[in-house]
Order: sequence, then structure tokens, then C-alpha cells
Amino acid sequence: MREHRSPLALGLLLALVVVGVQALLVPLFAGPAAHIGPRDLPIAVAGPPPATQQLAARLAAERPGAFEVTQVADAAALDAAIRDRDVYGGILVTPAGAQVHLASAASPTVAGLLSQAAAGLQAQVVDVVPVHSGDPRGAGFGAGFLPLAMTSLLAGLLIFLLVPTRGARLTALLGYAVASGLAGAAVLRYWLDVLPGDYLADAGVLALFALAVAATLTGLGAVLDRAGLALGVLMVFLVGNALSAVGSAPELLPQPWGAFGQWLPIGSGGTLLRSVAYFDGNGGLMAATVLTAYAVVGLLLVVAGRSGLRARTAEVAAVPAREPALAA
Repeated sequence: MREHRSPLALGLLLALVVVGVQALLVPLFAGPAAHIGPRDLPIAVAGPPPATQQLAARLAAERPGAFEVTQVADAAALDAAIRDRDVYGGILVTPAGAQVHLASAASPTVAGLLSQAAAGLQAQVVDVVPVHSGDPRGAGFGAGFLPLAMTSLLAGLLIFLLVPTRGARLTALLGYAVASGLAGAAVLRYWLDVLPGDYLADAGVLALFALAVAATLTGLGAVLDRAGLALGVLMVFLVGNALSAVGSAPELLPQPWGAFGQWLPIGSGGTLLRSVAYFDGNGGLMAATVLTAYAVVGLLLVVAGRSGLRARTAEVAAVPAREPALAA
């Protein structure tokens, strides 16, 4: 005889499960935010070799492990390294005094840290790649990116639940990705004015991101059913959002979690969009590769997994086989 849990026991069990999830989610989101600080943050020092060597040694002594310092020849080399996204900024040593060069577009948070350092050095600040004029604090970029992840998760879920066949699912995913990219770039660029760059290039990045997220969720659902959906939401959204560093920088999060976040769609999507919108794609190769891998693997899982129509047919066919046993 099958045992049934009482409503009270079931309610207590559900409450404990939710509290356990809460106990995991709070440190997942609050922990990285509470421990933001530079960890091997790439910067450069430029100027005469004796002066730059002394400055690099001073930074290593004063902030052990905080910076990964590269020495370059002059201001032009420093600015080129910033535009190529090899470094977030750097210090230029000149006879007239120090200058701090930075790119607020690369990370407003890092730019703030470097500006504080410039104040301590009494140095002039040069913003080589500033944030867009419509988003002067850079907050709109990160805030506008999160809803795109949420809607892509929802699209992947609905396609898995409501679209029955593999071919229709593939078509729906590709159609959603294109529409999401075009609409998302239009809203962020022309309506909210928080995104610079070429419209079609930005739309292409957002379309790839939307496909990576939605296809991953639909594919995991097709292979693992509800467990796959839960895994997709957990990794892509809950963990991925907490470790994405879209509003800061991966090097500011506790490691290895900052680096791990760049292997998930939200972190890599934010990095690629920032690279394309502000830096002509520089520094976005790894992020583009990660997103493409999620999109391709997700589509392959959709093809390999069961279609919704086949799954429902199998369930219906199994019912008569169980009826004699129940009758007996």
C-alpha cells in the first residue's frame, strides 16, 4: 500500500526545502558583492623603464595580488592596450607628473577604483573610452541586460512546453533569437539610449545571447525533462547572474568564481556586448566562443532529445498496459 504524507508533513518539507535554497542563494548573490576588490586586475604602467619598474614594484608591495602589471613604452602604447582590452587602465609617468588613463566603458566600477588611485597620486585622469553619454554612470548597461536573460529563459521554457516537434522547436528558437536581438538592440539604443555602437552588430550579439540561453533551456528540457529545466535555470540564471560581473568586472569578484562566471551565458554575453558596443569587438573572442558553444550544444540537445509529441504519445500508450494491473 502506498504511504501518503500528511498535508502538515508535506508543508514542513516544502518549507525546509525553500529555506535550504534560500540559505544557498543569499551567499551566492551577497558574497561576491560584499567582497568586490581587484584580484590580478590587468593594468599597465607607461614611461621610462626605471620609473615604471619602481612603480610596478610599489604597486606589488602595497597591494599584493591586486594588479597584474604590464610595462609599456609610452602614452600611445598605454591607450592602445586599453582600446584592445588588454588592460583596464594604467599609469603614465611623465616629467610633469603622473597621469591615470582608464576606460569607464570597460567597467565603471574599475574606473572608479582607478580614479581614487589617481586622487591619491594627485594625477590627472584621462578617460580613453568613456561610457555612452546616455548612460553616464554605466548603470543602464547592466540593468538592461538582465531582462534579456529572463525573457530568453522564459522563451526556452515555453518552447519546450508548448512546441511539440524538434523541427518546430529549432525554428522557434532561431526566430526568437533574431527577433530578440533586433528588438533588444532597438530598445537599448534608440529608446533608452544606453547602448552605443553599430545597431546591427549590437543586435547580432543580443541574438546570439538569446539563442544561447533559450536553446540551452529547451535542449536540457528535451533531454532531461523537468530536471533539465531546473538545471538550466540554476546554472544559466541563478548562478550565472550572480557571477556575471556585468556591472563590475570578473577580476573584482572572489576567484575562481569571477572567472567561472565568464564561462556562463550571462557573463560572456555581457562581456561580448561591451566589447562590440565600445571596443570594436576587441577582447570579445572568448565570450563569443562561449556563447556559440552554448547555442550549438543547446540546438544539438533539442535534436537529440525527445519531442513533446513523442513523449506524450509514449505516456498515453503506456496507460492501457497499466490498467490490467490496477484492475487485478
